[in-house]
Amino acid sequence: MGMTRREFLESVAATGTALSCGVTVEGASGPLPARTLGKTGARVSILALGAGSRFLMYKEEDEALEAAKQALDAGITYVDTSDDYGQNHLSERRIGKALKGRRQGIFLATKLSSRDGAESRRIVEESLRALQVDQVDLIHIHSLTSEDDLASIEAKGGVLEQLMKMRDEKLMRFIGITSHTDPAVLRTALERHDFDCTQMALNGARTGMKSGKGGMVPNPDITTSFETTALSVAAKKNMGVIAMKVFAQDALVAHAQPEKLLRYSLSLPVATAVVGMPKLEYITANVQIAKNFQPLSRSEMKQISGGLTATKKAELDRFFSTHVDA
Repeated sequence: MGMTRREFLESVAATGTALSCGVTVEGASGPLPARTLGKTGARVSILALGAGSRFLMYKEEDEALEAAKQALDAGITYVDTSDDYGQNHLSERRIGKALKGRRQGIFLATKLSSRDGAESRRIVEESLRALQVDQVDLIHIHSLTSEDDLASIEAKGGVLEQLMKMRDEKLMRFIGITSHTDPAVLRTALERHDFDCTQMALNGARTGMKSGKGGMVPNPDITTSFETTALSVAAKKNMGVIAMKVFAQDALVAHAQPEKLLRYSLSLPVATAVVGMPKLEYITANVQIAKNFQPLSRSEMKQISGGLTATKKAELDRFFSTHVDA
């Protein structure tokens, strides 16, 4: 059994010399490693600040701003938010305040959650006002779920068409799509459309949902995971790939060390991993891991991905099929 997150943090603080599997952290300094975000050509830090439900656990605004600024000061250059993270664009408003005066060098990504093409421009303009910018680097179509959902996105006058128009008008530089539900549907979306980026659930446990009687049901077949189904399409088309759900909302922390979970996702062909860090010490610990990143061996990755029972994987898939990171 892996150590708990608390034990992991205590080990980092106590030793100051080595993380649990021998990665040196003593004197960790310098910039965070960076990778190219696919066809965008942008260089981004391999650790990204997730400003979803975990970020909103900072109940007081001054605490949230302190956390965001600590992440930026530590060298994180990719910031991930969404129009529906909190009421009235709360996350975007906080990120806008944190980025004021320090926008240069930051890759700013937000998401469009609505499927109403007619409303999309209004929502995007509200996001820009909340973020205090005239343009963001990337807007994702948020949380693709089913084939019907994809059809709605693709419909004439739908959000994909509207985002392409707004990209032409330079409201954003790039367009992407995210999913933590059905790997096969995401694969279809990536095959049909030349998105600039995609963000998907990439950890050692996720298999994803599939269509079944009564709606979406857990798919215990690891061969249809996001990693094996959708990731290869994104890589083939040189899309910028962003990993998310690295810790599965902490559900995997009891199964594997937090360090290994982050290293698992970063050992895949991704540009960065979005991580929600609801405590300042989490920022410190994850930055240390990223600065000293070494890829896991194939056997170490298999140990993580193969160590969960089908029942546990099904539980996680049920959770993420209905989970709204807002």
